[in-house]
Formats: sequence, C-alpha cells, structure tokens
Amino acid sequence: MRLSKKITELSEVFYKHDDDLVLTIFWNSLYIAFLLLPLGINLPTPFFIISIILGIVNVFKSRKKFVLDNKTVLLFPLYFIIMLLSLFYTDNISDGLNILQRSLSLFLFPLIFLFVKEDASTVKKLFDFLLFGLIISFFVNFSIAVYNSISMIKGGFSLEVSIDDLTTFFNALMHGWNYFIGDEFSKLINPSYLSLYILLVLSYYLKNNLDTRLRTCVVVILFLYLFLLASIAAYMILIIMSLILIFNISNKSRKHTMFIMFLLGIIVFLNNPRVLDFYSKVKDIGNTIEYANSTSEKARLLSWDASIKLIEEAPLLGYGIGDANDVLIKKYKELGYTYNFENKYNAHNQFLQTLLQTGVLGLGILVSIFILLAIRMKRSGNEFSVFLILFVSLVFESMLVRFNGIVFFSIIMPLLLKKRSILSSRIIRNIPTS
Repeated sequence: MRLSKKITELSEVFYKHDDDLVLTIFWNSLYIAFLLLPLGINLPTPFFIISIILGIVNVFKSRKKFVLDNKTVLLFPLYFIIMLLSLFYTDNISDGLNILQRSLSLFLFPLIFLFVKEDASTVKKLFDFLLFGLIISFFVNFSIAVYNSISMIKGGFSLEVSIDDLTTFFNALMHGWNYFIGDEFSKLINPSYLSLYILLVLSYYLKNNLDTRLRTCVVVILFLYLFLLASIAAYMILIIMSLILIFNISNKSRKHTMFIMFLLGIIVFLNNPRVLDFYSKVKDIGNTIEYANSTSEKARLLSWDASIKLIEEAPLLGYGIGDANDVLIKKYKELGYTYNFENKYNAHNQFLQTLLQTGVLGLGILVSIFILLAIRMKRSGNEFSVFLILFVSLVFESMLVRFNGIVFFSIIMPLLLKKRSILSSRIIRNIPTS
C-alpha cells in the first residue's frame, strides 16, 4: 500500500496525458533536461534533442491551426534566419555552421510552443526540476571543493613541524578556501549560467511565503550558492530583486524588519573575497600588462572595449557568425589584450556579440524581444525581476553562443512572451481555431 502510494506521488511529479503519448514524452524529456541542466551540458542534451524531435512530430500530427496571438515568439526564428543569412558574407563557414547547429533550438522551440497546449502547473514543473537540479549541483560542487581543499591542506601538512612547514600549511589552508569561491567552486558549468538559473528560480519561488522549514532551507541554500559563485552581475540583480520584494510588502513592521535583513545581507555579500578584489583589479583598465591574475570582470571590460572598436568599423552587417570571434581575437592581439587573446574570449555581452555577428539588423530583433518582454513583465514586481535577470544576464555574458544558454533562452523566453505569463497562476493556452 505504501509502495503504491509512493509510485502514485512520483507519477504526479511528471507530466501525463492519457490521450497523447507524444506530448507526455515531450514534457517529461524537458523536465529531465532541466533537472540535468545545472550538472553540465552533456547530460541534458539528449533529452533536449528528444523533446525537439517529439515537438516537431506534434506539430505535424496536430490538425489544429494555431492563432497568432503569440506571434511575438516568431522573433526567435527570425533571429535565427538573420544568423543564417550572415553566412553569405562570412569566411569561416565551418564555425558559422557550428553556431547555427547550436542555435537550432532558437528556431524550433518557439514554433513548437505555438502548437503545444500547456497550463501553469505544467510549466511550473520546469522550475521545480531546475530547482532539484540546482540543489544536486550545489552538493556536488561542495563535495568537489571539500575534496580539493583537503588534498591541498594535506599537501601542506608535515609531522615534523617547522616554521617553513607552518607557512606552507597556512598557505595551503588559505588556497584551499579558494576552491569554495567563484569559478573554482563551479566545476560543472560556467558560474554565470548557474547564477542565472538560481536567480530565476528564486524570483519564481520568493513570490510565495516561506511557510515551511523545507522551503526556507532551500532558499538559504540557493542564497549560499549565489554567494559562493561570486558573480558581480548576479549580486547586482539580487540587490534590485530584494528591494522590489521589500517595497511590495504592505505590513510596515515586516517591511522594516526585511529591510534590516537586506542591509545585513548586503554586508555579507560585499565581503565576498572576489567582490573585495573587484575594484583594485579593474580600476586600471588601460594597463594591460601582467593582468593574467586579474578578475574576470577586467577581462570582460577589455572584451567590451575591443568589441566596440570593431563594431565601429562594420556597424551595418557585422562580420557574420563565422568570423565574429576570429576578428575579435585578432583585435585582442592588436590592442595588446594578451590574456583575452590567449583565452580566445568572446564579447562577454550578447548585444555586442550580436552586433559583431549580424550588425544592427540582428541587434534590432534581439532588442525588440526584450522591449516586448518588458511590456509583458510590467504587470508586477515579481515579473519585472524576471525581465531584469534575463536582460542583465545578456549584458554580462554572450548567452546565445553556448548551447546551455541558447536552449534555456529558447524555452523560457517564448513561454514568457506568450499572452499569459508562466509566472501567473492562470492557464496558458494556445486556443485553436475551428
């Protein structure tokens, strides 16, 4: 009896449509992919591919026409077509085709969602599975950091203790702590992507009261995760999100209490070692000598500087998706940005990256998507937080270059752009015509 109850509870976690096996597997593949997304891109990729194939099957098997009430999602396929056309004036066709292959989900998922019916509870499970994946990835990363730290400390420990041994040991102890901060803590995927996932999950769940110990514990873990990932952009977004949440509280005494907690939280986050190093290592941006040990923020600023100089030379059409990174890397060498050149960094800003790839036409489509999203998201502070997270993420990273960024945006953004937001409790439906 107890076993059958557990099986029933487990089956309710996944999507089930008695009359449509294709849609059942489509949604469950997406759920598993979102669960695995924070654990590296190789694990969820097969499930994303399965969901795309079944989504296309659903489009062709469905005899129902769709109403273009949600025609704004067609901006994504249009963006893909502009990228495709840029191949005609790019020299590095091979790299261009690789980017197009990674970007296919931008073309396919928005079209698929025009034919797929979904309600708020179905979409909410995407966030539930992403949350489970984030919790798992936190403990995986934490375990790796503990193991690396212990190995480092053991290397500095000796039974015959001398002054030099103590110095070595304390240096090892301090270096061991570094495994818990920033890039060293996130060995599975880029910290910027993890921070994006965490912030979106927080914005989705913080609209509800922390009325259970489990929910409070989960939120604490996510905040700790953000702290350890040490993303400056994520900290900025979190500050604004917190202020929006506080000002939406109607009870004055509770608002004052939350504001005090907010200030204490600011003090804690700003004392992160990576944040303390930020100003000292970024302030002399013009000095490009010996900056290999600088923060990623300085490298990012230099990427922006080189990108802007290139855009000024070819603002209309850009350089094509195949040549954009090639010309940027050459520019690093020309400007003496050795660290960026050796690491072959992209623009670290999707708007600049788009200008480099497809010029003002591609940028116009990308900006239009966010303008329409801002109009959709103006309904509440919680929804505006989601807009802010997505927009700022693209300011600090070229999210539409890597597959884990592309596939995430190609699913979440079209659902947000639909007539009824996935953040509401109302039903989201594509109503077919007769």
